Amino acid sequence: MTLSGSRSGLIGRGDECRALDGLLGGAKAGRSAALVLRGEAGIGKTELLKYLLERSTGCRIVRAAGVQSEMELSYAGLHQLCVPLLTGLDHLPEPQRDALATAFGLRTGTAPDRFLVGLAALSLLADAGGNQPLVCLIDDAQWIDHASALTFEFVARRLLAESVLLVFAVREPTPDKTLPGLPELPVKGLPERDSRTLLDSVVTGPLDQRMRDRIVAESHGNPLALLELPRGWTAAEMAGGFGQPEARPVWSQIEWGFLRRVESLPAETRRLMFTAAAEPVGDVRLLRRAAERLGIDVDAAASDADASELMTLGTQVRFRHPLVRSAVYRVTSLTDRQTAHRALAESIDADVDPDRRAWHRAQAAPGPDEAVAAELERSAARAQARGGIAAMAAFLERAADLTQDPARRSQRAVEAAQAKFQAGAFEPAAALLATAKAGLPDELTRARIDVLHAGIAFAQGRGKEAPPLLVAAARRLEQLDVGLARDTYLEAVAAVIFAGHLARDPGWREVGEAARGAPPPQLVRATDQLLDALAVRLTDGYAASVPMIERVLTAFCDEDVPIQESLRWLLLAGVIAADLWDLERWHTVAARHVAITREAGALSELPLALDSSAVVHVFAGDLAAASSVIEEVRTVSAATGSNQPPFGALALAAVRGREREARTLIDATLSEAALHGQGLGVTVAHCHHAVLCNGLAQYEDAATAAQAAARHQQEFGAPQWALAELVEAAVRSGASELASGALEQLTEVTQASGTDWALGVEARSRALLSEGAAAETLYREAIERLSRTRVRVNLARAHLLYGEWLSRENRREDARTPLSVAHEMLSEIGADAFAERARRELQATGAKVRKRAAATHTALTAQEAQIARLATDGLTNPEIGARLFISPHTVDWHLRKVFSKLGITSRREIPTILPQDTATSA
Repeated sequence: MTLSGSRSGLIGRGDECRALDGLLGGAKAGRSAALVLRGEAGIGKTELLKYLLERSTGCRIVRAAGVQSEMELSYAGLHQLCVPLLTGLDHLPEPQRDALATAFGLRTGTAPDRFLVGLAALSLLADAGGNQPLVCLIDDAQWIDHASALTFEFVARRLLAESVLLVFAVREPTPDKTLPGLPELPVKGLPERDSRTLLDSVVTGPLDQRMRDRIVAESHGNPLALLELPRGWTAAEMAGGFGQPEARPVWSQIEWGFLRRVESLPAETRRLMFTAAAEPVGDVRLLRRAAERLGIDVDAAASDADASELMTLGTQVRFRHPLVRSAVYRVTSLTDRQTAHRALAESIDADVDPDRRAWHRAQAAPGPDEAVAAELERSAARAQARGGIAAMAAFLERAADLTQDPARRSQRAVEAAQAKFQAGAFEPAAALLATAKAGLPDELTRARIDVLHAGIAFAQGRGKEAPPLLVAAARRLEQLDVGLARDTYLEAVAAVIFAGHLARDPGWREVGEAARGAPPPQLVRATDQLLDALAVRLTDGYAASVPMIERVLTAFCDEDVPIQESLRWLLLAGVIAADLWDLERWHTVAARHVAITREAGALSELPLALDSSAVVHVFAGDLAAASSVIEEVRTVSAATGSNQPPFGALALAAVRGREREARTLIDATLSEAALHGQGLGVTVAHCHHAVLCNGLAQYEDAATAAQAAARHQQEFGAPQWALAELVEAAVRSGASELASGALEQLTEVTQASGTDWALGVEARSRALLSEGAAAETLYREAIERLSRTRVRVNLARAHLLYGEWLSRENRREDARTPLSVAHEMLSEIGADAFAERARRELQATGAKVRKRAAATHTALTAQEAQIARLATDGLTNPEIGARLFISPHTVDWHLRKVFSKLGITSRREIPTILPQDTATSA
């Protein structure tokens, strides 16, 4: 597609070349960028990559290309790109170094979290761009394996203040959009004038004008079509168009043209080409060994002039275009394909590359083959150890296909379904479960099928369907594996807790009774205690379960609980701590959950752990810390693709009294939670709505929201907290009877809980319905009890209610003290709506309210403030980058902006500007 004398060297691509020049110039100036070139096959994407390669003088270049047959080999594309950079591996932080090395098969170890691999790749590329600009060119990205594509997307979104340029070429259309959301440059067909110029440059014989017009029209400006279509035509067709009309899309016509050229080659050359097409790596030495087994003279077969235009043998096997490879493979018979794969398998050293050998053996198998299936299972285990879940699933799925014994085929299909589920491929996982059911599954396999069906239902937003499937699976497991049966019952209990009032049959009591009937464990674990306590909570109620819940929380606060158990169940332990009104242990459990997910690299679980921690900070009145954690939730969720309800952000907005923001979050949470069958989420949203409205003195709306939240008292935490909101809202609305009923319900819970938080809120609520000395005694009791807890927001609100009561009792001078305390506390916390209530009431007593000075730190963006706080906590730039999924260079860039905005010169000065309570260890 080149034309001598053109400014860019490419016909009709001036705009595209200027865009690439701009990005390259930015990278040389220290501004990272990413770009996706999108267009149909043959449109010129590869030529644009070549243009960028030629222009990248003074830059370091790394390249990769997707191969369709390697799409299931996890991290193959990333490894291909990073091989020249692996000398920098030792400079990475140890967790990142180990994750990337394991993913690439350079060392053995537990499967790395894919987001830790992404962070390692980000660090590796950022470091490589530190000395000279780094240009990364990735062709045929639509065929990059899923794990690598996710990593590239992750890295591209987080490069900022480095000298790295990532450019991808993606063929369109594709079934699923590759690299969505990244900056794009559509590569379209050439204008008619340029199309004719390019066509004339390759036509050597006579070309009828009508045929020229037809080629230009049908090519739609596709350069490869303009170059290749005439080569597949006969002289008669070129002279007058006397051929069969073709009604194919352009890419199909191009492939058809390649196909005709391949079919015209000598048989020996075709055999060599389809053997090369069957081996995606392009290893010339392997191709020669396989060809020798097939009796092919490689040099003679490759010397054909027509073949050399389609395939070249240099340091690697290279086809002129990916469509050549697909055309060659398509024209080959099934028997010939199997023969080629068999020769390739026999030519691979099993000790050097056992997985590729196993894959070729599987493609060569004409029918069931237990030896090959077993070899694929071993390859799946190695893929799992590297974190290649998609590759693991592909190996296991093929292993199931090659299994003769129906029972064994069911087991392998379930293993493959489990891997597909872990990879997020829910529909293929369900299809494999159907295969498993069609065989002869034993009871253990049937139970695993039920568990996976439940997991798929939950992941697809059909959480209401999960409990019955899990209960059924647990019952099957009772006679097979007691420990697994009890864990599955606990899964069922957790599912019904989160489904809440939206749970279908079996409901709360039925699931609880089934769990209570689980066989006793041989060795009691913390999770067994958790199951027993929750089963009592679901069947006998709140009060009966409290002593057991306390023992469970003690166990989960103890660091002796194994890491895997902690990772799996600490979120649920936080739910029961909240239900017990025990903020101290909720804080301990939430902090431990965050710490363990970080240490284990379980970044897909991190948003849940952080969100729970954020809610704890809100109750503790540390809204700056909560804001920082919520910003991290957003960062991690964007990185991991998590789409969980924003409970932390909702709680924060409600306490702050930010009405528009809070109502937006409330509406979104109600909609999403109801859609996904998460009844507890619906209740939590109503509860926070009540808090918001009480702060804004919108008491009738607060009462309505609180009633909606309190309606389902069997649920955990929020319905009981909502009763306290209902008492306040009902009293202020004049609905004393409604308030009395809510107080009676609240007392049943708070007395059973017995914590100072619970009893303090009860005393505050009872005071609202009391008079005279009794009311004052109760307000003072509430303040005293809440002063002994972390719940500063509730304490400040107790001071506010006490001051409001004194004011209504015409004791204005007495009211000023609690109202001043409330105003000061609530203002310091950032609970602006409640603080405004205190200010108005304080002014009504005749007191002058001092206006608080505007904070100098408010000029910082959310991410700048977050980085500043982490720097205050003593984290280094690499540690901050690891936490926020950005490079240390970008952290340094943000910190320099922080220093400029705050008028300081070092991180040691940050605490003198930012509020003292904003540092967070979450």
